[in-house]
Amino acid sequence: MRSIRSAFLLLILATLLISGASGMAAQTFRVATYNVENYIDAPAGTRPLKSAEGRAKIRESLRALNADVVAFQEMGSTNAFLELRASLKAEGLDYPHWEHVSGWDTNIHVAVLSKFPFSARRPHTNESFLLFGRRFRVSRGFAEVDVRVNNNYSFTLITTHLKSRRPVPEADEAELREQEAMILREKIDAILSKNPDANLVVLGDFNDTKDTKSTRAIIGRGRTALIDTRPAERNGDNRPNPNPRFEPRNITWTHHYGKEDTYSRIDYILLSRGMVNEWNKDESFVLALANWGAGSDHRPVVASFTAADK
Repeated sequence: MRSIRSAFLLLILATLLISGASGMAAQTFRVATYNVENYIDAPAGTRPLKSAEGRAKIRESLRALNADVVAFQEMGSTNAFLELRASLKAEGLDYPHWEHVSGWDTNIHVAVLSKFPFSARRPHTNESFLLFGRRFRVSRGFAEVDVRVNNNYSFTLITTHLKSRRPVPEADEAELREQEAMILREKIDAILSKNPDANLVVLGDFNDTKDTKSTRAIIGRGRTALIDTRPAERNGDNRPNPNPRFEPRNITWTHHYGKEDTYSRIDYILLSRGMVNEWNKDESFVLALANWGAGSDHRPVVASFTAADK
């Protein structure tokens, strides 16, 4: 009789533990974007092999972010990507789910690591456009995934790496970037036309500042315009701009352009109006890490969310 009673108590305890575990679904989560500057495992043209020091600094940055979902730009081959994933896991940061998208560019790609499962994947690898009668390809394509945070909350993520500002002989770089941005905006409109309240995050390296044609094309206008999270360094700055027409004078730059010795914000996390309701502004930031430049010429950006529709 005593053994039956003990077995019954153990069964109750196990049930409570399972119930507790199921109730431990994510309450908040973080989404980040990081251009990892030529994270390649073999030299390619002018792109050098990523050094051990650079890889270590990128892993340090990712551990500091501790994001649940990370979008990458300038990621190398699948082998390079899986090496990063395995190295992070060995250091205690496990991302069971991943997506790697190859576009027209054969050297660098966009990719996603996630602690949460994907319920759908829609890689865009062969997008093209006509410019002055000549056909061009979207160099890096777009990675699009539906992320299931828990049984009650999910969102769609699209990451991009638009044409760089380096001049090319084929066409004007700004016009190429604008055309790529317009194709991305078509993807955004397709989602929001079906569901204006969709949870959508559009993020990545847009390769230009906010008030440019390409960035404005992605943000859009009217009811389907995306909201710019504009994360900043967590350095104590909290005062409004003396000129109310502009954003606060927080430190928001994400990229250093060595040729011009300039610092600018070209990496973004944009949100649909449905997703912005869950955004935790105070927990969104640009990572300020010592010797950040050893890893990349970009700094990562992260935004935090509550995992419940509001």
